Amino acid sequence: MLSRREFLKFALGGATAAAAFLSYPVGEAMARPIVASYRLKPPGWTPGLSLRAALLADLHAASPWMTVDRIREICEQTNALNPDIILLLGDFSTAMRMLTNTIAPDDWAPALSGLRAPLGVHAILGNHDYWHDAAFQRDTSVEPLAQTALTKVGIPVYVNKSIRLEKNGNPFWLAGLGDLLAVKLGIDDLPGTLSQITDAAPIILLAHEPDIFPLVTDRVSITLCGHTHGGQVNIFGWRPIVPSNFGSRYVGGHVVEHGRHMIISRGLGCTGLPLRLMSPPEIVLLELN
Repeated sequence: MLSRREFLKFALGGATAAAAFLSYPVGEAMARPIVASYRLKPPGWTPGLSLRAALLADLHAASPWMTVDRIREICEQTNALNPDIILLLGDFSTAMRMLTNTIAPDDWAPALSGLRAPLGVHAILGNHDYWHDAAFQRDTSVEPLAQTALTKVGIPVYVNKSIRLEKNGNPFWLAGLGDLLAVKLGIDDLPGTLSQITDAAPIILLAHEPDIFPLVTDRVSITLCGHTHGGQVNIFGWRPIVPSNFGSRYVGGHVVEHGRHMIISRGLGCTGLPLRLMSPPEIVLLELN
């Protein structure tokens, strides 16, 4: 039998261990992002075209977890990587159940205006940017609030649209896909987006959800996605939830299938609860050369 003092000591130790165990995932979620670096030459890439891209995904702006000040700090960290181009892969809006205040697009978008890169900052939207926009859900012809806010601060948003850019005289294309989950049947139009390509320059496809990848043609050099958060909770390789119809096949990182390449960012914010476990927030630095 334990004495009263021994029992209290045991209970206090257990409570302390439980508190530490529960607080770690919150601390990881709030940590300074790591930089996940990838360097590759994807198929169809132009010899001599060296492109350094920073990818930001899944900010999920919400107080107190992803505040405007924290977004500004992430922008400063991104700028310090000296990217040629910055690509925003959607889900700027909150997806949190535990928050004190929702952060409106007109508040988080100006923080992103501090991003700087010679070839500009370019964005697509994610499912939560549509799901939490009541006006868009009532009428899909209305421009989403997130798109309006980003455009207002000078960040173009691509919805089934392709644009041609150049670095040192070498052209490439950015193709921004509409979201697969924005409404019941999605608003993505991959054939229509790629039909806007008018020459043989390499294509970078921006798509919030990686589930589009099996439909991507060999004409695309590389596909860039977010959405999964790396599962957000990773217990030694076991991830209870991966928001993909393909499960852990597209959980995050560099995926190569049938010679086609995809990078999936594990993102910055959280969905549901402010927890990350062995899946820290990350900025992706992608070097294509």
